[in-house]
Amino acid sequence: MTDATRPLCVLVADDNPVIRAGLTAVLSAADDLTVVAEVEDGRAAYEAALRHHPDVILLDVRMPGVDGIAALPHLVRVAPVMMLTYSDETALVQEAVRLGAGGYLVHGEFTTQQLTEAVRGVGRGRPHFTPTATNALLAHVRGNATAHTKPELRAPGREFTTHHLSQLQPSVGQSSQSRFQLSSREAEIMDLIASGMNNQQIAAVCFISEKTVKNHINRIFAKLHTTTRAQATAKWLGVA
Repeated sequence: MTDATRPLCVLVADDNPVIRAGLTAVLSAADDLTVVAEVEDGRAAYEAALRHHPDVILLDVRMPGVDGIAALPHLVRVAPVMMLTYSDETALVQEAVRLGAGGYLVHGEFTTQQLTEAVRGVGRGRPHFTPTATNALLAHVRGNATAHTKPELRAPGREFTTHHLSQLQPSVGQSSQSRFQLSSREAEIMDLIASGMNNQQIAAVCFISEKTVKNHINRIFAKLHTTTRAQATAKWLGVA
């Protein structure tokens, strides 16, 4: 059987045995999906991932022991990870995306068909987000949080969190947009770039193709007179 025709292997990590059983039943009903392991926490997920080499990992956020967020940066080195959880807080969605999650599905916002389609998509490198997760990301990058100070731009790292981004947002509002003569869509995409998203993630959040994202980025770079994301972010945030 070739890679193109073999079923996608899925690892399910959730501390609730009822949810694990339900997910396994739904996914196993699809001819092109197979569940290779069910585990109850992040540590067991990592061990099972190394053992089974799944194509996709479904990961809950809150689990006893090692939770999903703690395990995520280790799991994404093994396979694409899609968060599948009841946790819909903006900070959690943002952190999961920053750590490499290829999707974020909130329970109650998708059908069984949408779930299987999302698993297939993430397994093939296409991000998937349910409405609450998408709205959380957009609300964050549009600067809904109030800030009182503007910190210096830091090198990418774990300390560059949602709190820091919320503080930076006022400096990248309408003044930056008008100064660089960016359109509303270009400003939105520049906000997403500054938040650390890659092109796939931006395409998923904005409901546009990756090619369209690249076209927007090329125009943004031209208007900001930059050639890299780091240079553009520094200019956009007013620290260069």
